[in-house]
Amino acid sequence: MSEETERFEVTRQIAASPAQVFSVLCDPRGHVAIDSSGMLQSAEGDPVAGVGDHFVVHMDRESLNDYPLGKYDVTVTITRFERDALIEWTISGLIDPPLRHLYGYRLAPSEIGAAVTSYYDWSQIDDAYRGAGVFPVIPEAALRATLGILARTVESRPQSAG
Repeated sequence: MSEETERFEVTRQIAASPAQVFSVLCDPRGHVAIDSSGMLQSAEGDPVAGVGDHFVVHMDRESLNDYPLGKYDVTVTITRFERDALIEWTISGLIDPPLRHLYGYRLAPSEIGAAVTSYYDWSQIDDAYRGAGVFPVIPEAALRATLGILARTVESRPQSAG
């Protein structure tokens, strides 16, 4: 990967339907359950259903041991939403100007269930953060690990008919 890359993207086949995977991704508690970084501690809010919906995540940066931010809250705001196919969000909190980095998932039907692509894009970050050594916040390996936890989570649930 070149130094100019401002996006990670990883894909995994998951033995569950796109709808089953998507339901986890729309649920604030689902985000906490599948997080591989350890930063997401708990969440408040209803499952999201469209662009502009939001929920609060209680974070703990000590899991990364990179910046002494301790515990703090962020608001997750949905920026793109296509039921059972695409969900993307950004976060806001106390940091000003906002970071403007994006996280998301694309889902497509596959032979075993769903091809799930997770991405992290920091190409739109504010110039105030460029060159500060802050991005990427999480490594590509964390996206891959989160997909593994997502697979374990949805594949272990009883499959509903239809």
